[in-house]
Amino acid sequence: MCRNIKTLYNFDPPATTDEVNASALQFVRKLSGMNKPSKANEETFDLAVERVAAAAQEMLNTLITTASPRDRETEAKRARERSALRFGRVA
Repeated sequence: MCRNIKTLYNFDPPATTDEVNASALQFVRKLSGMNKPSKANEETFDLAVERVAAAAQEMLNTLITTASPRDRETEAKRARERSALRFGRVA
């Protein structure tokens, strides 16, 4: 999985439209192998991003869980701790 795509489900506050769109963009970039499409492929690329974002938003809106929502700050702190363990502390 692409490391730039973050989990967006079950957070308080919920994921924003911008976060879903950014995730969709990263996904389409990964699939296509293109960071920025050529003019010839731009329309197709943008349509793919739009459709992936719509599908992702629909999924996020309809998933059901009994777990309590995760806190963004707590998750960010855990990610920093994992990073520090993996790569060492940066001075």
